[in-house]
Amino acid sequence: MAASPLTINSTVRLSSGYLLPLLGFGVFETTQNAKDIILEAFRAGYRHVDSAQYYKNEADVGVAVRESGIPREELFITTKIMSANHGYANAVKGIDESLKRFKLDYVDLFLIHDPLSGKTRRLETYKALLEAKEAGKIRSIGVSNYGVRHLEEIKEAGYETPAVNQIELHPLCQQKPIVKYCQENGIVVEAYCPILRGQMDHPVIQEIAAKHKRDPAQVLIRWSLQKGFVPLPKSATPSRIKSNADLYDFDLSQEDVEKLDGLDKGAKGAISWNPVEAP
Repeated sequence: MAASPLTINSTVRLSSGYLLPLLGFGVFETTQNAKDIILEAFRAGYRHVDSAQYYKNEADVGVAVRESGIPREELFITTKIMSANHGYANAVKGIDESLKRFKLDYVDLFLIHDPLSGKTRRLETYKALLEAKEAGKIRSIGVSNYGVRHLEEIKEAGYETPAVNQIELHPLCQQKPIVKYCQENGIVVEAYCPILRGQMDHPVIQEIAAKHKRDPAQVLIRWSLQKGFVPLPKSATPSRIKSNADLYDFDLSQEDVEKLDGLDKGAKGAISWNPVEAP
């Protein structure tokens, strides 16, 4: 288990060879003042931003990157190709449109947002991402909301393994079969909804937060980091953006982690769409 050496600058090396910052900043439902919110996150020390075509804020992320004054190579920018843009021709066009909106030369990580388009279109979309990677438009490719079956179909098609699978992941919904498959196959697991969209009133979470004199959100993000995941907390509130990154001067004990591990309800614990069982 990871412990105190974790810092806000900690990274994990992806199968593509690139380094992914372990703490990400999610921007789902961040359209108003998106640029200012992202700049606030950069000031708080985040260097990894998780966007998507569906979020309609890729252009704002690009502006924030340029206005931040931070060298481009120190930032890690992710986006995702939404279902409407799945299929080979749609994906090729959608990738280029994302780059135009960002006004960036490349995207660090491009994910298939979900598996809902069916096997044929999923694999065509993956092929388009692979070709864009070869062309230098994308550095790493991955998937989101993929169950084991969806990951297996990539392997069966003879394509390279995705670098990342981003799934809903928190103590109430631990997706253990997917996590196990990813860990055994060198796929980094990113965790969305790591702070339960603010629904953190479970007595165990509250008890551990009180013990450490920490916010419940900090406990949940720290749990995610210590489990080896890449959490993507989101907030539009400057104080929360800062506190969600203030995670590196305390450790959860083995007992704390085990108590949080014991909250798993499987699929019933999901608080989002969680389409990992799509056909």
